[in-house]
Amino acid sequence: MDSNSDPAETVTSSPKLPALVYLSLGSNVGDRKAQLQKASAWLAAAGRVVALSSFYETEPVEFTQQPWFLNCAVALETTLAPEQLMTSILRIEEEMGRRRVREKGPRTIDIDILLFGNATLRSLKATIPHPAMHQRRFVLEPLAEIAPEARHPVLQKTVRELRDALPQGQAVRKLQETAAPDLTDLHR
Repeated sequence: MDSNSDPAETVTSSPKLPALVYLSLGSNVGDRKAQLQKASAWLAAAGRVVALSSFYETEPVEFTQQPWFLNCAVALETTLAPEQLMTSILRIEEEMGRRRVREKGPRTIDIDILLFGNATLRSLKATIPHPAMHQRRFVLEPLAEIAPEARHPVLQKTVRELRDALPQGQAVRKLQETAAPDLTDLHR
């Protein structure tokens, strides 16, 4: 998509060719690690999980009076259109017990579409690329682990460049006791 294109225009891959999508997953309620693993496994129903970052413990932002999050990034190949994927994601969140009681509040699972190939989309259901991803270290650290050269289609910067441009301040710690989960379990 060139820089003169309408930002509200949707550009997606052919329905027969999979698009590479990057997602951010987070949890701060219950067994956070188990929640991320379960959500990652359930995402395999929407496509093929091709990469999963390590887990990162992250300080809450905006609404800070809540437990710390565990976050990761997922690369998913899917033939679903962006809004179809969003519907699948919302279903996973609901089935995993997510209740939207307070905006930015505690949650069993939160799944956000960060990048959908080179697509841009602005609709009632989804905004792609995620409008705040370039400001969030808890998103960019895990994403840079699995896709440092992925390019933001609007800002025209790589994930690594976006991460490196962030100011200090958001606490994000990679968990050392666990490596990235084995993807073979996700493809069953």
